[in-house]
Amino acid sequence: MDLDRHSALVLLSGGQDSATCLGWALARYDRVETVGFDYGQRHRVELEARQKVRDWYAARDEGGKLGEDHTLTVPAFNEIGATAMTAELEIETGRRGLPTTFLPGRNVVFLALSGALAVRRGIGDLVGGMCQTDAAGYPDCRDDTIQTLAQALALGIDPDLKVETPLMFRSKAETWALANELGGDELTEMIRETSHTCYKGDRSQRHDWGYGCGTCPACVERARGYAEWQAAK
Repeated sequence: MDLDRHSALVLLSGGQDSATCLGWALARYDRVETVGFDYGQRHRVELEARQKVRDWYAARDEGGKLGEDHTLTVPAFNEIGATAMTAELEIETGRRGLPTTFLPGRNVVFLALSGALAVRRGIGDLVGGMCQTDAAGYPDCRDDTIQTLAQALALGIDPDLKVETPLMFRSKAETWALANELGGDELTEMIRETSHTCYKGDRSQRHDWGYGCGTCPACVERARGYAEWQAAK
């Protein structure tokens, strides 16, 4: 089956970046499906957030572009060994200067599984919110990593399979700005209220930029980006 070059599979976690990428994809493709991953994440509230993000887009999908949603279970990460992303461990600087929220192999596995699913669905493009400007510095979010993985997917799964990363070189402030360009204040408000980024899964504290503990790396990055975006308006 030939892959449809006018279709995309968005890796939708429920966070700010993937929620923005879904809007980006819907503005560019004729058909868009989504995939999420249950990997025993500490912030499991993001699984609820991703459904609410999808529901928001579906309610405004007048062209019928938004297709099926898929959730894949990946239990192996906890079996290999817990990190602060999958267990109640202290979030701090660990090996190689990376935060203990770094989950080795996560994006490698996610892209491989997404690629396999996309080909089964006849979808030509994967869309992910990986971003190498993130202050956490995760090595599996770097452009050279993703481009190398894209080549491996093309070689090992289907030569027509592509990977798009619209946020790769954008700061968090620029990601907020992109969301505003795509859907105005309505979309940015949805991202503030509905998407979830906090690694600790905290929904008890409401900030200008949304809900979260306010201290984990994801919250700090999101808060800084929101403040910079507001200051530049």
